[in-house]
Amino acid sequence: MFHLVIDIGNSSQKIAVFEQRNLLHTEITTSLNSQKLAQILAQYPCTHSIICSVNQEIAALEQYLEQQTKYIRFSVGTPNPIHNQYQSPETLGLDRLAAMMAVYALFPKQNTLVIDAGTCITYDMLDAQGNYLGGSISPGIQLRFRALHEFTGRLPFVSFSPAPIDLVGIDTPTSLQSGVVNGVTAEVEGIITQYQQKHAQLNVVFCGGDANFFDNRLKNSIFASNSSCIPHLVLIGLNEIIHHQHE
Repeated sequence: MFHLVIDIGNSSQKIAVFEQRNLLHTEITTSLNSQKLAQILAQYPCTHSIICSVNQEIAALEQYLEQQTKYIRFSVGTPNPIHNQYQSPETLGLDRLAAMMAVYALFPKQNTLVIDAGTCITYDMLDAQGNYLGGSISPGIQLRFRALHEFTGRLPFVSFSPAPIDLVGIDTPTSLQSGVVNGVTAEVEGIITQYQQKHAQLNVVFCGGDANFFDNRLKNSIFASNSSCIPHLVLIGLNEIIHHQHE
C-alpha cells in the first residue's frame, strides 16, 4: 500500500511516496500540477494521499487526488493523537505540527525537542505524555546574513559557508561570518541547554535545510548522544497522519 505525501511551501513543493512507513521516493519541484501527480501515481499506485500547504490555491490538485486516492487535506483540525496546547492553533505552522506527529511516532513517550533549521529556525517541544507545548521562532542563517546587508548602509552580503569559522574575524566578511555562524550556534546550544534543564532525557531532532550543519557542529558536544538529524521529518509526520486516519 503506497501513500503520496506533499508538503507545499512558499517557493517549492516536496513530494514523497511511502510504502506503509518505508520512504521510497522523494523529490522537490517548483511546478506541481495534476500531470506531475499522474506521473507519480503511474509509477506508484498510491491508495492514500495528503497535502500540507501554506498556499490555499490547491483546488485542482485536491480535486485530482480526491478522484484517484483517499485524500486528506492536513489542517490544525485534522484528527491526530497529539494534545495541542498552542494557544492560537489557527496560526500554528502546519509543518511544525506535522513534525510533532513524526516524533510522536519515532520517539514514543519521550521528551523530544525538534529544531527545524530553514528560512527560520523553529524550536518545538513534545513531552513524554504527548503534549505539544509550543516553542519559539528565530531568524535562520541565510536570513541573518540578508538582514545585516539589507538593513545597514555599508555591510556587504556574505554567503553562508558551513566550513569552520574562527571566533575572531580579521575583516568585515569574516566578522560577519563569525557573528552569524557562531552566534546562531550559541543560540541553538543555549536553547537546548534550557530545555534539558526542564525535561529529563531530552531527545533533540534536527530537520530543515541547515539540519546537517547544526548536527555536525554539535557532534562533539554534550548533546551528541541524544541528538539526531532527520531531514524528511515533516513528510514522515504527514504519512503518520494517514496511518492515524485509516488504521
